Amino acid sequence: MGTVNPINELSIDGFKSIRSMKNLELNSLNVLIGANGVGKSNFVSYFKLLGEMLDTRLQVWNQKQGKAERVLSFGVKETSKFSSFVKFGINGYKFVLEPTIDGGFTFAQESLYFNGPYWGEKWISLGSGHSEAKLKEKFESSKKGTEADYCYSSISSWRVYHFHDTSDTAGVKRTCSVHDNEYLRTDAANLAAYLYHLKGTAPDVYSQIRKTVRLAVPFFNDFVLKPTKLDSEEEQIRLLWTQLDSDYALWPSQLSDGSIRFICLVTALMQPSAPSTIIIDEPELGLHPYAITLLGALLRSASQRMQVIISTQSVPLLNEFEIDDLIVVERVKGASVFKRLDESEFENWLEDYSVGELWEKNILGGRPSK
Repeated sequence: MGTVNPINELSIDGFKSIRSMKNLELNSLNVLIGANGVGKSNFVSYFKLLGEMLDTRLQVWNQKQGKAERVLSFGVKETSKFSSFVKFGINGYKFVLEPTIDGGFTFAQESLYFNGPYWGEKWISLGSGHSEAKLKEKFESSKKGTEADYCYSSISSWRVYHFHDTSDTAGVKRTCSVHDNEYLRTDAANLAAYLYHLKGTAPDVYSQIRKTVRLAVPFFNDFVLKPTKLDSEEEQIRLLWTQLDSDYALWPSQLSDGSIRFICLVTALMQPSAPSTIIIDEPELGLHPYAITLLGALLRSASQRMQVIISTQSVPLLNEFEIDDLIVVERVKGASVFKRLDESEFENWLEDYSVGELWEKNILGGRPSK
């Protein structure tokens, strides 16, 4: 694959509550704040859609969403198309989707973008009238170093992590193949295999993950990662652990939901071969206040190695960031509006209040209006 790049700028029109968002700049650390229902989750959902499109599953994703009527802003009568242009490095990807009679989507446009110092601005059309994205097909048939190589490599490296499911049937609590360890899956279903892999190939990183978990879960000692061989010769592994002063292996169900989520977050944010961009919706859910403070430090540190995009409503977590990191999301006439803040506009306020307090007082915006 070619060089992977984080996102520089993003435009979205006609997607769910995002009626029109033009040229939103994204930095190394991006924290979306806003009241319930303003569109933060729809912003995250856009990146899930990109992943599905790349894997030629647009129509399946659309069916699960409730078809075009539920995807287009305020329905098909109000919005005739959904378009987006995302720029990363000197490349970009643009698509325009139009609804079909049966509620599906067809590509009215799919294009790659390049703007280099020698060649100038260039567009490469991938055609129109198709029902699934052609970017992957173009990538597989192109040479290394082409626009398709750079575009596919970058977009496929963006990961949306979701660790909310900690039920008894959650993947993170079940066995997985010991060989499913190339990268941490977006729901951490292969966490045991991935940690086992890190313990053997990156022991320093594994040790740091273990020490960080202990800061938030003080009775935690270490993971117990022992593959078992089935009759079929396949090796499987489950996430077990020990507590301090004991060598008795405990099950993941004997950890609190917040502790499991924190372990997943720490592993995602400290993974050595990091994605170019990670997106996490409300990572603070279920975490103890001190764990939230640790999470803030982890997110800031991770943003030095990769681009981080999160959404949150947590005042303690907001206190860990600068105002320049924040993107305020509000509803205006029913549509989501995104605004990146400028810290220089709040210098006087910051002399007396923390960032979280300014949000609570609605000085920054993004709070429910009466």
